[in-house]
Parts: sequence; structure tokens; C-alpha cells
Amino acid sequence: MKAVALLSGGLDSTLAIRVILDQDIEVIAVHFLTPFGSTNRKGSPKPSARRVMDGMGVELKEIRLTTDYFEMLKNPKHGYGKNMNPCIDCHILMCREAKKLMDEIGAKFVITGEVLGQRPMSQHRTALRTVEKESGLEGLLLRPLSAKLLPRTIPEEEGWVDREKLLAFSGRNRKPQIALAELYGIEDYPSPAGGCLLTAVEFSRKLKDILDHSDINVNVVELLKVGRHFRLSPQSKLVVGRNKEENDRIQELAQTGDVLFDPVKAMGPTALARGKIGEEIIYLASRIVARYCDGDDTKYNISHYKTPNGEINHLSIEPASEEELDDLRR
Repeated sequence: MKAVALLSGGLDSTLAIRVILDQDIEVIAVHFLTPFGSTNRKGSPKPSARRVMDGMGVELKEIRLTTDYFEMLKNPKHGYGKNMNPCIDCHILMCREAKKLMDEIGAKFVITGEVLGQRPMSQHRTALRTVEKESGLEGLLLRPLSAKLLPRTIPEEEGWVDREKLLAFSGRNRKPQIALAELYGIEDYPSPAGGCLLTAVEFSRKLKDILDHSDINVNVVELLKVGRHFRLSPQSKLVVGRNKEENDRIQELAQTGDVLFDPVKAMGPTALARGKIGEEIIYLASRIVARYCDGDDTKYNISHYKTPNGEINHLSIEPASEEELDDLRR
């Protein structure tokens, strides 16, 4: 008997796996890689999650979600949460992919670490039922941590799992999970602070601006994670680094046709302009870069060139005012 488990890397999904392992069921964990998760730069799960799975003897697979995820994000059927988080549609997409893996490897059902009532948008009864139905896992999606509070699933009806050994956790109180983790000797897990960038106010604001004006891809999302962002026109935007690491990252993410800006003979940021870049946009972008140069000069020499090998030009220019930046900042 095999089951596929969705592994976020947090405590709940880890405990759900352990509960099912205790019933002598083989579990294959799957971690979904999206550009918005709190993982390392390559998108892999936190090292602690991999260590815990290795300690349990659980195989961990990784599935990258990009094109399908972006399409869902543009217009989620069940809407967004407080920010740009399409939690219900996200869970449906991941459960659909888990079902594909289940069918491929001959597993019987899918488990998740969801807890009834823990998250207001995606873990109430109606949402849990919607995810089960629209993912194609009707009757085959088991939530071990809250199973006794939910309708019986096929694994319970068929006796594949013993319902009496499942749990009845609910709400946002983490004490039952922490106590169970202590019982199992699980200590290496992250705090339950979330981690999806789509729930963050500042990131969501920048993402909405992108979706309102252009298309989205992995490079665009990576660029959203760094710098100060300014909307220069409906067809162009500017990203300004805040430190050396961000300056270097901005240069790494530059694509053909982007315009890069750097101060000359002054300490200051690297910036990247993308979109329809004419003389007026170059002038405005240079003034913004000058605003973030160190010093109190009335003018700064700002270089710019079109990537990858455009001619380098310079402007000696006055910094933009704070009032101008406020109107452009995203």
C-alpha cells in the first residue's frame, strides 16, 4: 500500500506523513517548487525537510510548477486571499499533480497536512471539499491531522487506514502539533510563519503592478524579489538595487533589451529599466538612480547601456525629489 504526501516542509505535513507511516503504509513525499515559496534560490525545500524525510526513510520527489502556476495566478477561479495568494486554486493545482504521481506509481491515495480551521481562506470545510472535488481526488484525499472531524474517505471505508489512529486537530492552536512532534522526537522543523511570497503585502503590490501591465515569467518573479520598484510608464518599469548583493543580482537577471544604469565616480545603486525605453524614460530613470547615490552633490554622472553590449552613454543629472518617487514607487 502506497500513499503520496504533499510536503510543504513545515511541521503539519511532516506529522501527517508520520501518522500514515505508523500504519505500515509506504509514503512518497512530493514537494512542489514554485517561484513564490520560501526556499533556496533554486527552489529546493529547506534542508531540514529533506533531513526529516531521510530520517523517516521517505522518498522525496520534487515537481516544478511554472507555466501552469502562472496561468492559474493570473485569474484564479476561487479568487485571492488578503493579498495575491490564490490559496484554493493553488491547492487544487498541487493536488492534481499529486494525483498524476499517484496514478503513475500505483499509489492508492493522497495525504496532506491540512488542519481544519487553521487558515481562514483555504482550510474551512467548503474549501477542503472544493479542493478534493476539483482536483479529481474525491474520496481519495486524506487529511490525517483532522480526519476524525471530516467525512470518511475511501482509505478509511476500505480499511486501508485505521480511522481510530487518525487525529482531530482543528483551529490555529499549534500546541497539539508541537506535543505530537515531541512524542515522535521531531525537532528539526521551521516555525509556522508561512513563507509564500504571495501572502506578503509589499510583494503582492509589486506583483499586481506587473500583472496589470505585462506578462509574467520566472525571470520577472525573481526580479520582483530584489530592489526598489518604480513604474515609469504603462510600458516600462525600473528596479533599483539597495545593496551590493541586489546590485549583482539585478545584473544577473538583465535580459536582452533591458537598460542598465550605474553611477560614475560615486557610490550608488545598479538599476534596470525594462519595457519601452525612450529618452524620457532614460532621463527619469537616471534621476532616480542619482537620488540613491551617496553624497550631497547637486548632480551625479549616471551611465546607461542597453544589454548585452550596447553603447555606454552618460548623463550629468540632478536627483529626483521624494515627491516624484512617491508617485512612481510600487
